[in-house]
Amino acid sequence: MEIRNCSFCGHEIEPGTGKMLVRRDGRILYFCSRKCEKNMLELKRNPRKLKWTKFYVKGQK
Repeated sequence: MEIRNCSFCGHEIEPGTGKMLVRRDGRILYFCSRKCEKNMLELKRNPRKLKWTKFYVKGQK
């Protein structure tokens, strides 16, 4: 079993949990929760601007 990382927040996804989405262009996205899925696909938010993601960089304006 392989531990994957969420495509939006960067947190680890345990085997048997989360959701995998395959886009038409062949890109595979993994989500740990509906919160991450909605923020990326429906709300089109940038994970670097949200404090609760691992991609957030402090000191950036």
